[in-house]
Amino acid sequence: MNEQPPTVGDGTEKILLPSVRRWPLLAGALVGLVMRLVFSGDGGSALSAMAGAFIYPVPLLVGMVTVFLAERESRRSWRYYALAPMVAVSMMVLGTLVILIEGLICAIIIIPLFAVLASLGGLLMGLLCRLTRWPRHTLGCMGVLPLVLVAGAGYIPTPTGYGVIERTVVIHAPASIVWDRIMRIDDIKPEEMGSAWAMRIGVPAPMAGTLQPTPAGWVRRSEWGKHVRFDEIIRDYDPGRYVRWTYRFAPDSFPPGALDDHVVIGGHYFDLIDTSFTLVESGGSTRVTTKVRYRVSTQFNFYARPVAQFLLGNLSAHGLQLYKSRAESILREGV
Repeated sequence: MNEQPPTVGDGTEKILLPSVRRWPLLAGALVGLVMRLVFSGDGGSALSAMAGAFIYPVPLLVGMVTVFLAERESRRSWRYYALAPMVAVSMMVLGTLVILIEGLICAIIIIPLFAVLASLGGLLMGLLCRLTRWPRHTLGCMGVLPLVLVAGAGYIPTPTGYGVIERTVVIHAPASIVWDRIMRIDDIKPEEMGSAWAMRIGVPAPMAGTLQPTPAGWVRRSEWGKHVRFDEIIRDYDPGRYVRWTYRFAPDSFPPGALDDHVVIGGHYFDLIDTSFTLVESGGSTRVTTKVRYRVSTQFNFYARPVAQFLLGNLSAHGLQLYKSRAESILREGV
């Protein structure tokens, strides 16, 4: 069968996605959705949706299928090759949300990477359709590539990356008041943290942090929305000057639906190592510096680490603003 398009236009379209010929987009999205159903394994498995065998080739495949089918109708423009796959892969991700196999947090985070990869796949297929007579063979090879990568998963390393986030704020209140707010804070209103990007994409907002004595030492109990609860174990502290805690997560710390399985803290792919606060008082004000250390373990750390850096950094900055607001209001109101 002749694999060239049945008709050849002038290489441009007045409308990017003609209303009567959108089925290539649907077909590309459907192929991606089927592959996502295949990659429904547990975290860390070769068939996990976080595996490199899914993250890299599947959006490429979506883009290639979309352009290949469109080219069989008529010659499309380079703009179509680049943009139509982005629409198709977005439809695929939307489909995973509709059938409840993916969570909103992961969907929002992964869309930019998938869009770029799908666009590259579309451009590659467009080039093949213009210059060769064997785009179908290339498409077939790309279709089986994810399964080939699964078979060789044991030979594909999963790098572990560590990062440190540091944020600072000056609070116009004595260190003693700031210290109390860091160690004990309750009744956190949604608007106090709701503008943080992590909260905007669906991460539950913090509600309270209370300090409690235990036989093993001091523990800060942290409560977040959606019934998320975990312990912050105080490892080092100098009252009014410095505190550092690590994290302890119980099996029920994150109830079903509270977080996407792929981004659960303390899971296979992501963890918080510790958090510290350093307080330096000068002239009635206190300079507070927080450091958060974290771990990311994925086969696409080049993308996952900057995302984690941005979200955690933004969350840390909003947390400092929360402590600043509470401490300064206490001083102002004389409570």
